[in-house]
Amino acid sequence: MKIDAILAKRSEGKCEICEAETTLKLYEVGPQTYFNEDNTIMICDKCAMQIDKKEELDAKHWACLTKSMWSEIPGIQVVSWRMLNRLKNESWAMENLDMLYLDDEKLEWAKATGDHENDSAVDLHKDCNGAVLQTGDTIVLTKSLDVKGSTLNAKMGTVVKNIKLVDDNTEQIEGKIEGQIIVILTKYVRKQGS
Repeated sequence: MKIDAILAKRSEGKCEICEAETTLKLYEVGPQTYFNEDNTIMICDKCAMQIDKKEELDAKHWACLTKSMWSEIPGIQVVSWRMLNRLKNESWAMENLDMLYLDDEKLEWAKATGDHENDSAVDLHKDCNGAVLQTGDTIVLTKSLDVKGSTLNAKMGTVVKNIKLVDDNTEQIEGKIEGQIIVILTKYVRKQGS
């Protein structure tokens, strides 16, 4: 039986963290050399986005950890420990963290990403007004920009469609202006419609 079939049966069509019945997907709890049903879980998009720090952390959503942390599935235990650590400024999360026991092997796995040392702050791509940018958005330049290594000058008010986020730098996006793909600083753009 394939892992997706095993997890679909195990999860009974619900997120294994928050029990949401919305769109579910396999989530590999890393780091691992290979993935199996112990270190792969079935979760909803909201849980995945917040675990991966692609969405602001919603403490109310994670109150579900009070129940899911008791799961016998190692991947769920590890994710619960990591998320409780990110929420440790919440009294209920600290209480649950004090109760949650992981054996040495699981604790080492949980600490391997270093996520427990980070606060709950999420680094998102935001425009000059603080609106969150996503791949595929349309933006407007708020300043005329000279493009390095080119004679191109992108004028203020230029509309750039279908932007792409630069993964390792939240201050940069990529967009096509006059047929040329350029890197644009997010502080010089406004999301269209905001």
